[in-house]
Amino acid sequence: MFKIYNTLNRKIEDFVPLEDGKVKFYSCGPTVYNYVHIGNLRAYIFVDLLKRYLKYRGFNVTHVMNITDVDDKTIRDSQQAGQSLQEFTEFYHQAFLEDLRALNITPPDVEAKATDHIVEMVVLIRVLMEKGFAYESNGSIYFRISSFPGYGKLANLEAQDLKQNSDGRLDVKDEYDKEHIHDFVLWKSWDEGDGKVFWETEIGKGRPGWHIECSAMSMKYLGESLDLHAGGVDLLFPHHTNEIAQSEAATGKPFVKYWAHNAHLMVEGKKMSKSLNNFFTLRDLTAQGMNPLLIKLELMKAHYRQEANFSVAGVEEAKRTVEKFLNLLIDLDAVATEKAGGENVEQLIAATREKFVAAMDDDLNVALGLAVMIEFVNEANKLTKSLSREAAEQIKKFIWEIDAVLGFIQPLYAAYQEKVKAVASDAEVTKMLQDRVRLRSEKNFAAADALRDQLLIKGIVVNDTADGWSVRLRNVV
Repeated sequence: MFKIYNTLNRKIEDFVPLEDGKVKFYSCGPTVYNYVHIGNLRAYIFVDLLKRYLKYRGFNVTHVMNITDVDDKTIRDSQQAGQSLQEFTEFYHQAFLEDLRALNITPPDVEAKATDHIVEMVVLIRVLMEKGFAYESNGSIYFRISSFPGYGKLANLEAQDLKQNSDGRLDVKDEYDKEHIHDFVLWKSWDEGDGKVFWETEIGKGRPGWHIECSAMSMKYLGESLDLHAGGVDLLFPHHTNEIAQSEAATGKPFVKYWAHNAHLMVEGKKMSKSLNNFFTLRDLTAQGMNPLLIKLELMKAHYRQEANFSVAGVEEAKRTVEKFLNLLIDLDAVATEKAGGENVEQLIAATREKFVAAMDDDLNVALGLAVMIEFVNEANKLTKSLSREAAEQIKKFIWEIDAVLGFIQPLYAAYQEKVKAVASDAEVTKMLQDRVRLRSEKNFAAADALRDQLLIKGIVVNDTADGWSVRLRNVV
């Protein structure tokens, strides 16, 4: 059975969704005012890994992710850029989607923009006001924390420990409009600084606060009670704490059964900071020549609840890991005969699957899961020279099965195959390979070896086998 650490109860628990076999899953997406950095990307990679594994274990997962396209930062920066809010945020929204595609992160079933759900937010705020959990002050509407006894339970906060800025994104004006310093804003009244960004609604002219959007959108698409909510640990307080308060105050029902949070990311052993010149977006790293899927593996390989460290050396290690997988796949594709062999393959696959599932069932222990798969590659390599074509296909099929969870092997192998096709279509290379076959048939091995050396200079490795010969690229990644 899959077990996960539930932040709400601060312990590892059996994962049992509210409805058998179905998982209602919500995760926090980006605020689209800039390119996301690799610390943000660790959260999206974690969410994707969690979703992929739940599907692998047979759950029917419905995943909803928000896009925050209206807040103080998006308004400020769109004005500085001289663009409308929609034009400005859509640029970074599309850039975010490009990053997800580059990392082979599966898109959510529903991607919900805040600006498309103002009506739902207004309805929810009205309910909170009618029930006495929210109040109006100078045109803005605030959640009254003192009216919700369970406030802070997710972050394990006592009343005296509450941070003053429970809004998380607070301006000076809000400090003086609230009944209590801890209260957080649900609806901000319009002021001149907002420019053309406002909505005329039954609760006034203005725009939503940061926290209300996730409650309104998650409940619209997943219902009043969710199975799973995930995101970075930086969102635990105040954002997720406020989500619980406003959602449960409105419905009277538990909002989320399981909360999952990934830890922070360090870069080269230091906190990520622009002043330290270690603040990177995916674009920054790919411009340095790094493959995005190697970056993904580097960000994924540590347990999600452990503070991770991103490093250039780590990316190189990820490259060596990928090379092991790809070299095995290349050897498997080179198996051409129907000879007998591979009697131990089914047992190896079954044993590896059992160990991989045991690792991942243990609170998504991907570090151990990867180690299990590397061990499998090492064992499979010992069998390649004696494999039948059928056994080779079984191994390859199993790798694809596991990569449905890991999400980096198949796209990298596809990229490798495209490079091979490009090399094979080169007229000069084709002639050299044909000449080498002819020279070997004439037993002119010295000249054939000379051609092989020339091909190696071009990055092409020719291997002679009992079945003939095969070609691979020297750099598989």
